[in-house]
Amino acid sequence: MDIFDNAILCKKCNKAMKPELVSRNGFNLRALKCKKCNEIIIHPIDKQEYDEFMRLKKKDFEVKMRMVGNSYAVSIPREIVHFMKEQEKIMDDMVRLNFEEAGRLSLLFNTPEMHDEDVKSRVVKSKEVRVVKNNKPVFHSKEFYDSANPEKNKKKVFKVGRDDDLGDGR
Repeated sequence: MDIFDNAILCKKCNKAMKPELVSRNGFNLRALKCKKCNEIIIHPIDKQEYDEFMRLKKKDFEVKMRMVGNSYAVSIPREIVHFMKEQEKIMDDMVRLNFEEAGRLSLLFNTPEMHDEDVKSRVVKSKEVRVVKNNKPVFHSKEFYDSANPEKNKKKVFKVGRDDDLGDGR
């Protein structure tokens, strides 16, 4: 039996909360939301799995790249494979490899688009970089990338003046 199978009342306004999905970093988390005050409760099991993902995401792994026949092989740490809960299945499955940009490769496991050629994957990301020299701000860069809408891709670089801070880049 699951706790979310029962009616749960919002602690703020005492109204019944409705189930919905909350998406964070590619995860669909089961949640209950109060329509009146917008209070959200994430399912505890989903929250635990998401927290484990965030812990792994923050961790850097050093892996070896080896020559195997005419190809290169990169080892994937067991910690990541165990998290994916597909250890036996992944070993012989095909994965999708994308060359995102110079110096960056992506591996996509068990994606529906691998089985359906009409469905295209989409990558949306943003990144912000701040350059500091001698404890003084020098540059501030903002990037937005959307593989489905390349016309919306933007890269802005601000040269920070003496009186400027990095907040607005003017």
